[in-house]
Amino acid sequence: MDPALDPPAVATVGTERELLQAWLDFHRQTLRWKCSGLTPEQLCEASAPPSRMSLAGLMRHMTDVEVWWFGRVAVGDESATDRYPGQDEDLCEATAPTVAADWEAFEAAIRRSDEVFATLNLDATAAWMHPRRGPVSNRWILIHMVEEWARHNGHADLIRERIDGAAGD
Repeated sequence: MDPALDPPAVATVGTERELLQAWLDFHRQTLRWKCSGLTPEQLCEASAPPSRMSLAGLMRHMTDVEVWWFGRVAVGDESATDRYPGQDEDLCEATAPTVAADWEAFEAAIRRSDEVFATLNLDATAAWMHPRRGPVSNRWILIHMVEEWARHNGHADLIRERIDGAAGD
């Protein structure tokens, strides 16, 4: 794994917004780090049967997660829809020829999410009501995003170790 892409140290003191942003940045960078130095084919290798999850699949999934929660739920952007709408298409259907375009979409989604995050009132209720959860606050969305990233980075760690033995935070 590329040491230049090591996740940043996470601030331990700051405002709530600064700390939430720091944790999001840490987890986003962790997935970049876990994917660094691998070929498109390696990024698309399934983790272990019967799972078809791959590092490229995780990146695609997190693209959709960023778009959904920051775009659709937080600000009610009707155009914020899944890039990979099929059942498990994001996690399991990545192919080497799509990796470059998938990375571009991933980075664009994060940039857009950061723009939205900078404007959110954490105390406000999100613009879109979740059909199963009901109303959620913007604060809840941010905490959920840190949890979502952390969970999937655990998957990424195991997948990367299986590919080439590289392990780390």
